Amino acid sequence: MPSVLVVEDDQFVRSALIRHLTAASHTVRSVGTPFEALREVAHFRFDVVVLDLGLPDRDGAEVLRMLRSVTDVPVIVVTERDDEAEIVRLLNGGADDYLTKPFSVEHLSARMAAVLRRTRRAAGRTPPPRVLQVGGLSIDPLRRQAELDGAALDLTRREFDLLAFLAGRPGVVVARRDLLAEVWQQSYGDDQTIDVHLSWLRRKLGETAARPRYLHTLRGVGVKLEPPASPEQPA
Repeated sequence: MPSVLVVEDDQFVRSALIRHLTAASHTVRSVGTPFEALREVAHFRFDVVVLDLGLPDRDGAEVLRMLRSVTDVPVIVVTERDDEAEIVRLLNGGADDYLTKPFSVEHLSARMAAVLRRTRRAAGRTPPPRVLQVGGLSIDPLRRQAELDGAALDLTRREFDLLAFLAGRPGVVVARRDLLAEVWQQSYGDDQTIDVHLSWLRRKLGETAARPRYLHTLRGVGVKLEPPASPEQPA
């Protein structure tokens, strides 16, 4: 029975979430302030935290950093903003997923189920190879570290998972449905989700879709990761 911590200061929203999640066979605890949330994760083990970023006494991204300093429990953040800069800030801050208001409880349940599937599959997975090397890219799945030409890459969790999955299949075209299934743990979804993460990842690899170095998209087929072609040697 999954255990959920709901961090939400709006009593009406809290009550609705508690009723729905309890009816869905989740064990639910709820708090309304950041410091109560920190106390809860310090004393209880949760499978997922649902964190509303609109708390009145502390910036949501700061609350996320505070949680990340004491626990690696998956966190789904809820925000009223849906612009790219905000999403990047949340994912870089340690969020595992996000929802924008307004949202349905069914949508929240689907996101929670996906996060829990990822967590369980990762826990039962055979340890990956020590280091994956693709050209100047070096990916360490165990330490969750990646470097490009010796320089560390600052990747979000999902960006790292996407890069590591493709790096484990260098030169192989991976269909989008397979990326959704293996990286997002979803049987269906919006291709825009993949496109957004590929765009962010390309930016950090110093390339663009028009001028790719490592990430190559085959329209209507999928994506592959391969090392840049070596420059031709003079005759």
